[in-house]
Amino acid sequence: MRRLVGAITALTILSAQPVRAERQCTSVADQSAFEVQALRSELMVLATGCHDDERYNAFIRRFQGDLQANERTINAYFQHRYGRMAQTEHDRFVTDLANAISHQGTDIGGDFCPRNGMIFNEVLALTAVSELPDFAAGKNLVPASVEICTPMPSSAATVRKAASVAAKKK
Repeated sequence: MRRLVGAITALTILSAQPVRAERQCTSVADQSAFEVQALRSELMVLATGCHDDERYNAFIRRFQGDLQANERTINAYFQHRYGRMAQTEHDRFVTDLANAISHQGTDIGGDFCPRNGMIFNEVLALTAVSELPDFAAGKNLVPASVEICTPMPSSAATVRKAASVAAKKK
């Protein structure tokens, strides 16, 4: 009987857990930077997989200044979060993002280029470069499998220090 009650309690607790929501950054600027990066990756995957370099290059030329500023924001984010490991984590993120988008394209198959290629027309039709962040946000291009705005990593030294402080209090 105790096992049954324990199992029911465990199931109740597990079923009451909230569904994992899409990760949102605490900073609007960070959230926007990740969304613009996802747009850029989507367009890069399209250009590579669909042989649409001309429109990708037009996108890069048109939004070059904004894309460079976005890259600086992303770099600053990773520097703040990871310190010396910033470049490694940034590279991992960009690779994971491109791989996830590419994988989605593979899942779609032959419809990928015609279906997703319209995004080039949409982004190149923007009337002002200031519209890029809102456009990127509206496309919801960050794959669920790619983590953005992850919590600050705790270093082993921080964990050891906290354990030491806790041990002294006992």
